[in-house]
Amino acid sequence: MFEAIFYMAVVAEAMTAALAAGRRAMDWFGVCMIACVTALGGGTARDLVLQHYPLAWVANPWLLPLVSAAALLAIPLAQLVARLRWTFLVLDALGLIAFTIIGCDIAIAAGQHPVIVIVSGMLTGCVGGVLRDVLCNDVPLLFSSELYATVSIVTGAVYLVGLRFGVEREAMVVVAFCIGFPFRVLALVFKWRMPKFVYDKGEWE
Repeated sequence: MFEAIFYMAVVAEAMTAALAAGRRAMDWFGVCMIACVTALGGGTARDLVLQHYPLAWVANPWLLPLVSAAALLAIPLAQLVARLRWTFLVLDALGLIAFTIIGCDIAIAAGQHPVIVIVSGMLTGCVGGVLRDVLCNDVPLLFSSELYATVSIVTGAVYLVGLRFGVEREAMVVVAFCIGFPFRVLALVFKWRMPKFVYDKGEWE
């Protein structure tokens, strides 16, 4: 079940990334590149920071054609994908939790400090979207008051604390999904936001 959620999330992120590339009138190569960066960028950033080699997509090279195929499929189905926005948001929420847990597991296996474990989970879940927005010349959604990184941090912390108290991993995976997924969905439904900082009083004197 966990593996199925991972693959669905990868495909969903690739297809929504393709729409972002389309809004910037990119060619088909650009569409595939943005999709790969979005779907696999978080894991790549995590592996580089933790020096965890080979990188996930190098160890599993079939991820690249899978992501590219999903992105290209989104081109003729763009209108349908756009209409199914909430479906893709739900899949993205599931993927955020799955990616966060995967990132935490890799850091735990490497014997990292608890803080680094949680950061590893956040990097895995969030960095791909940041890279997508930067490459598409948009303000990253992560920095626009969305409760996205916060959900990942809470999920990672709950998961790690449970493991530290001796709860079996399988049980903690379920607990993490039961906490993180509703948290993200409720944030979307009720438009929960982080407070913004606005300063427009001019330059330093």
